Amino acid sequence: MGAGSLSTREGRRTEAVFPLGTVLLPTAFLPLHVFEPRYRTMLADLLEGSRRFGVVLIERGSEVGGGEVRTEVGTMARIVEARPATDGRWSVAVVGMQRIRVVRWLPDDPYPMAVVEDLPDVEDTPRDASVEIARFGDLVARQRRVLAQLSELGGSVAASTFECSDDPALGTFQLATLGPFGPFDRQRLLMATRVADRLGLIDGYLGDLEAVVAHRLEGDGGGAGAQG
Repeated sequence: MGAGSLSTREGRRTEAVFPLGTVLLPTAFLPLHVFEPRYRTMLADLLEGSRRFGVVLIERGSEVGGGEVRTEVGTMARIVEARPATDGRWSVAVVGMQRIRVVRWLPDDPYPMAVVEDLPDVEDTPRDASVEIARFGDLVARQRRVLAQLSELGGSVAASTFECSDDPALGTFQLATLGPFGPFDRQRLLMATRVADRLGLIDGYLGDLEAVVAHRLEGDGGGAGAQG
């Protein structure tokens, strides 16, 4: 079966899926090096079709060889650039689109495919936009301060002068992409379908980093403490 969207019932569809050791969040840019034969086949099919595929995090196992345990919440990716190398490998650039949930995995024949559906935010109570915007603005300021401090301490982190959306629904994903958080922290945020929950998660992540920075500034001689 060639790669590309195949519609099923109730808004569900069949998509090619790339399990990775990293989390792709909506709006994020991700470079990929495609070398395994099954994914080179997938890429060839995608370039002739929709140029879109799902990305999910590998919970356990390796990106190479198959047999990995995969998460069920991921992100649709769109190929924006694909460059072949002389040895058959590819350098690919993708951007994250909407969030998806895997309904059912299909056989890896020859590459992973799944029935998926979009996973939008679901708010069980009315959102207070003014409160969310104020809280989000505070998180943006805190993250800029933490990134600047970690950079001064020698950490390899994103620039503290980053720009992001003013909308907390989208901006929380962007903060998670730019912050020095681990893949499972980013996965927890990706799975959160309420803006308030994502704001709370980032608040906690930044609190942990602020504690690390404070410890370092007090004279600890260890590393910057940022996760890749």
